[in-house]
Amino acid sequence: MSDYILSCCSTADLSKEHFEKRDIKYVCFHFEIDGKEYYDDLGESMDFHEFYKRMAAGAMTKTSQINVDEFITYFEPFLKEGKDIIHLSLSSGISGVVNSATIAKEELQERYPERKIYVIDSLAASSGYGLFMDILADLRDEGRTIDELKEYAEKNRLYIHHWFFTTDLRYLVRGGRVTRTAGFVGNLLNICPLLNVNNEGKLIPREKIRTSKKVIKKAVEKMKEHALNGTDYDGKCFISQSECTDLSDQEVELIEEAFPKLKGKIKVNYIGTTIGSHTGPGTVALFFVGRDERTE
Repeated sequence: MSDYILSCCSTADLSKEHFEKRDIKYVCFHFEIDGKEYYDDLGESMDFHEFYKRMAAGAMTKTSQINVDEFITYFEPFLKEGKDIIHLSLSSGISGVVNSATIAKEELQERYPERKIYVIDSLAASSGYGLFMDILADLRDEGRTIDELKEYAEKNRLYIHHWFFTTDLRYLVRGGRVTRTAGFVGNLLNICPLLNVNNEGKLIPREKIRTSKKVIKKAVEKMKEHALNGTDYDGKCFISQSECTDLSDQEVELIEEAFPKLKGKIKVNYIGTTIGSHTGPGTVALFFVGRDERTE
């Protein structure tokens, strides 16, 4: 058993069972739907089906990050047990939560000077963040020390590639990533924008593609272009989706055709309520380890 805790935010969008099986600790964001606040606790407070059903019906959502006091309350019991902590946060290109975690770390470091507390910006989101946590759990289980894990995380975080699309532009309009006019026209023309996460951890629109069938193919082409070892890729491949399993199933099928070594090995998760509040239903995201770092 390691002498440190591997930790992340609930926005890594893995299931509770997955986190428990891999012994990855997590702390929950918050979301509101129609003015009522809930924890983003992996679908326990509100079932994902209900959440996306209400969003599709027009419910308004808001999210809030974990504050300093919550991080202190979360971290301190581990320190009292004599454990060190390595915590990876949701990308700073999406949220300021890494700042709250860092302030909490500095305060706790004064109380527990003998303990190591590392806070690292994952520069990742959703199940891409989760995929990276899963890799770190593998390394921990191989016996890597907390310092070795910190060094690996900082050197390799940009090799986690994120490619995703949405079939409903309303939510990108609401978040300011697409203009109202462009969103209206895009929905009329059945435009499904393909986006990725760049090397600053920000969401960047890359291409405007008509129809979900074509954008799914384009996402798989991006994986062929960037995946470690090309179509011989046999590493982790995660997909997250927001109440559109028909689309994620199509993507899984195309990936398995293109990457034979991944057949039966692709992990599909829900996009959680924090990320989903901004992407809405109808979003599919693809994550894998790249042979190259992400670009601007």
